[in-house]
Amino acid sequence: MSEVEAVQIIAESLKEQGIEYVFGIIGIPVIELSMAFQAAGLKYIGMRNEQAACYAAQAIGFLTGKPGVCLVVSGPGLLHVTGGMANAQVNCWPMLVIAGSTSQDHEGIGGFQEYPQVEMSRPYCKYAARPPTASLIPLHVEKAVRYATYGRPGVSYLDFPGNILQSRVQQDKIYKVLSCPPAPLVYPAHDDVIRAANLLRSAKRPLVIIGKGAAYAHAENILRHFIENTNLPFLPTPMGKGVVSDTAPQCVSSARSLALQKADVVLLLGARLNWILHFGKPPRYSADVKFIQVDICPEELHNSVQASIAIQSDIKPFAEQIFEQMNAVNFEFLSENPWWEELAKKCKNNREQVRSMAMQTTAPLNYYTVFHHLRELIPRDAIIVSEGANTMDIGRSMLFNILPRHRLDAGTFGTMGVGPGFAVAAALYCRDRFPGKRVICVEGDSAFGFSGMELETMVRYKLPITIVIVNNNGIYGGFDQETYDAIRNGGDLSQVTPPSALGVQVHYEEMLKMFGGSGYFCKEIPELQAALKDAQKLTDKPTIINVAINPSSDRKPQTFNWLTESKL
Repeated sequence: MSEVEAVQIIAESLKEQGIEYVFGIIGIPVIELSMAFQAAGLKYIGMRNEQAACYAAQAIGFLTGKPGVCLVVSGPGLLHVTGGMANAQVNCWPMLVIAGSTSQDHEGIGGFQEYPQVEMSRPYCKYAARPPTASLIPLHVEKAVRYATYGRPGVSYLDFPGNILQSRVQQDKIYKVLSCPPAPLVYPAHDDVIRAANLLRSAKRPLVIIGKGAAYAHAENILRHFIENTNLPFLPTPMGKGVVSDTAPQCVSSARSLALQKADVVLLLGARLNWILHFGKPPRYSADVKFIQVDICPEELHNSVQASIAIQSDIKPFAEQIFEQMNAVNFEFLSENPWWEELAKKCKNNREQVRSMAMQTTAPLNYYTVFHHLRELIPRDAIIVSEGANTMDIGRSMLFNILPRHRLDAGTFGTMGVGPGFAVAAALYCRDRFPGKRVICVEGDSAFGFSGMELETMVRYKLPITIVIVNNNGIYGGFDQETYDAIRNGGDLSQVTPPSALGVQVHYEEMLKMFGGSGYFCKEIPELQAALKDAQKLTDKPTIINVAINPSSDRKPQTFNWLTESKL
């Protein structure tokens, strides 16, 4: 009977479970494993930072519904991805992390990069294990993929000591498993759907909130029919954008504060009442608001407020059933309703205010001007990756999504540094499934600094990503050259340089010269327009458009802080 190498068993087990992409950084003891992945037909993408590899793996999991794999070395290699593991777990995105570890006969005596990796990973995972023998690898791979995708998606971790990776097993001793079936759908209790429909029909000020759970569930077709036919106002969460188009007449994102504060019945579809939705509490919401909460995870129900109706269900079957109930009585929330008239008026006023800010085209530019002209020139079906403080927050309201799963940003965990990794994953996804679709990665200058060397990864794999850096010289805000120099004139620079300050108008676009290319530095709108048009012509390389804006540019005044203040 022939023997099979353990690395081959791992690779073929992943292939059997439908895994397609692996992102990582190799070294002892996983070098041979990375080559085995390629030999088995998996796509291996070598990154420059373990965190970015982890971000890419989870983004591909969200986009495809199959876990991406993040491959790292032992000890520090795994420790570097714990932030990414936590981000995927909190975001509910499927991912499998695989790490090498010190050989078992070196444990306890100071082995190379020895660390309690399985125990350390458990807080960030749904499943963490070390297969005890190479023959049991297929069992643990199947279980890891199943845990990552079933129920609320999340992270699995598999640990492989060096001696296991170097071992061989007789063919007939290898544990046989089948491919993990698709996750079973959870259907809602029919009586709960009827109660939800009755409550929604009786509402004077209804509101539908569409979360990224609806995007992941591919519920866009039924939800578009539901919103169009009922004419209910809706708000998307940041990565729920595009499930129903941001340009739909029922979208009230421009009146977000009013919609949340005055709604009397809120239908939550795959969205959690966490900080992004202000915990569902006053003063952000009416004290007597009624929530209809629909979530795949029963533990999430009633989590921050007592829902009037709490339904465990996949979003798609619930949406189909409530649409049937509403359609049976030809329900339509008429545009002449006072609630719609109030929302429409607020939307119009806020749009006019934003437009006036966007029309301020003299240098130095502001966020609204940059995003207005960016929106006019990027493809309407582009995947938009975004991170940064004001860059991301303002961009959410001004860069529209008409398709689902076309917005990737810092998400529930608010993680900075995700952008380039997300963009790499999105570009690979487009190349393999939607050739010609563009990826626009919109970064604050601070956020870009976390993972900027993934530019080399983009060049190496010929990914035509347009990186737009909205450069305000700092974290939240920076300083113009004159003020910056005056502040730092004399004294210890570590004492006088403001913690929020970054270098003034740093020429990040010059990084492309390292690869024989060139980027764009823009201060005026015509320069930005020309750069965007040039960037769309590139088919096999990334580009950077570095846009200098007013360092003191800020968001328009907010009714409420983004974070509802604690009353404790």
